[in-house]
Formats: sequence, structure tokens, C-alpha cells
Amino acid sequence: QVRLVESGGGPVQPGGSLRISCTASGGIFRITNMGWYRQPPGKQRELVATITRNGVTTYASSLKGRSTMSRVNANNTVYLQMNTLKPEDTGVYYCKAVAGASVYWGQGTQVTVSS
Repeated sequence: QVRLVESGGGPVQPGGSLRISCTASGGIFRITNMGWYRQPPGKQRELVATITRNGVTTYASSLKGRSTMSRVNANNTVYLQMNTLKPEDTGVYYCKAVAGASVYWGQGTQVTVSS
């Protein structure tokens, strides 16, 4: 059973930067792709970025050019560096891991972009 714990969310002013993290435990050797998703208030969850075990990344249009997803397999952690944040980036950011035929989600971390 894979467990994902996100951290690093919080309030940030427009134009600011934030790095959030997701650490996996349990069954980590089965994990292949990982991803960041977000759920803005009153909206559905949407893809932000994904990364393969070998570090190949893809980005959705929402934060493309303003974010970088990285992965450190040695400490079972993925990161999402977000820059030039906008109020519309506000939401709960979730980490997702794919392990074989199973998909796991973290509990989410709140990011609030406001002046």
C-alpha cells in the first residue's frame, strides 16, 4: 500500500513562488508515474504535471511555463516548483502515484494565492 503525504502549501502573494512536496512510503518500488493535480474552489480536479520514473515530465497548460516538476527517487519525493503565481492558481494540490494497476492519492495541500 502506497501512502502519499503532501506538504509545503500555504498562502502566497500574487507573483510569488512556492514549492510543494510529496513523499511516498510503502510499496515505493512499484511506483512508476507520479503527478500533481489541483482542485480550484468549486471546480473539478485537473492535471498540473506528471513525471515518469526516469524524470520525463509533461505539463498541462494551466501552469506550463510557470512550474517545474522534479523527482528524487532516492528519497521517494516529487516536487512542484511554482512561480509567478496568480489568484486562479488557488486550490488544493494533490499528489498521485501509479503503481501497477493501482492509483494512489495524497490528502492534498492547500495553496492560496491572494494579496
